[in-house]
Amino acid sequence: MHWMPLAIAALLALAIIAIGLLYLLAPLTAARGFGLPFPEGGPTIPWWLRLKGVRDITSGLVVLAMMMWSTPREVGIVLLVETFIALGDMSVILAAKGSTKAALGMHGVTAAVMVATATLLILG
Repeated sequence: MHWMPLAIAALLALAIIAIGLLYLLAPLTAARGFGLPFPEGGPTIPWWLRLKGVRDITSGLVVLAMMMWSTPREVGIVLLVETFIALGDMSVILAAKGSTKAALGMHGVTAAVMVATATLLILG
């Protein structure tokens, strides 16, 4: 019964880990698709961008760890809490007058998928 939402949760976790790795390995390349105006140059910009990579990898690992050692309901709760990251990213991009397409199309859709998946896992 839970196999489909768990598969979606795993896909979301692996995708955000991959994005996080991209931010660690090629931060300027990764930042181009985020939706915010590209940061002005400077030697520390890539290091600031790598912080997002660490956050993303950790977010994905938390979901995977919960999938390994807890119940589907608990995975759903964690996924629902982590939805605030996608909603926060979307809100920051919109407030900064960044790409509405990226804010809604990437971060907003991700949040919606996370809520739907979390709901299925929590309700069983």
